[in-house]
Amino acid sequence: MTELVKLGRTGLSVYPIGLGANKIAEADPETNTEYGGDVLLGAIEKGLNFVDTAFLYGQGTSETIIGKTLKEHSLRDKVVIATKGAHQLTDKGIVLNNSPGFLQEQVENSLRRLQTDYIDLYYIHFPDEKTPKAEAVGALQRLKEQGKIRAIGVSNFSLEQLKEGNADGYIDVVQDEFNLLNQSAENKFFPYFREQGISFIPYFPFASGLLAGHYNENSTLTEKQSARPQFQGDTYKDILKRVDQIRPLAEKHQTGLQNIVLAYYLSKDVIDAVIPGARNRKQVLENLEAGKIRLEEEDIQLINKAFPSSF
Repeated sequence: MTELVKLGRTGLSVYPIGLGANKIAEADPETNTEYGGDVLLGAIEKGLNFVDTAFLYGQGTSETIIGKTLKEHSLRDKVVIATKGAHQLTDKGIVLNNSPGFLQEQVENSLRRLQTDYIDLYYIHFPDEKTPKAEAVGALQRLKEQGKIRAIGVSNFSLEQLKEGNADGYIDVVQDEFNLLNQSAENKFFPYFREQGISFIPYFPFASGLLAGHYNENSTLTEKQSARPQFQGDTYKDILKRVDQIRPLAEKHQTGLQNIVLAYYLSKDVIDAVIPGARNRKQVLENLEAGKIRLEEEDIQLINKAFPSSF
């Protein structure tokens, strides 16, 4: 197993392939605690030590499953937990709230669900429209000083919001969408991340499985997939052709195509870890192999040619 890496300046040491735990909350409600626990335990047994969750993933269900599993198997000190908050349940539905009081309440609720007295990395999941971002991040800094969280992150912030929130240099990690079909973060954010020593964790790494090589022109698509632009018409066919151009790298490195894609992201200097989701133990164990792959410069050039940043 590949050695652990430092997650930016947080002081946290993680295996570079984490587990995005949103799928854990999507299983059958009657069995998902067992299902989620099985996926997580299978990954930990093979060296994974970084799990990414959020209140929004099943409105606390994912956090609850993770907390129960780690508690029952005495594994809390073996796992780096990242979670997120910002969504408030109201009579009018879910609204975004970054106010200091609400964030403190969310952290306390996450601590309870996770059955722990500290959270390794806590993100503001989405920005709201009202709260000054430095004020919101400052609330997390106070929680960090109290030992309730160890590192501070934000997710889905614009560059302007990020700079405002990082006025005092408190932000350690940023999470946002980044994949071969959407590389806009590289030009938009990466220079600022380098300047500030911020680590970037991409989500949506496989673009609904398209980049993992699971589809061809004859694949049956779900109604949800068919509604997405990347699965439609000539765009879909073009993406499939580009995916085929990088398939030889999977054969070269004797691994799955998804691991070539993950290894490519890890070749970026501001990306220390990636957090692919997994629906079962087999998927998560296959993804872990990406942490052992070292792409050569010619491999990276091939991927860049197939998926240029302007694509």
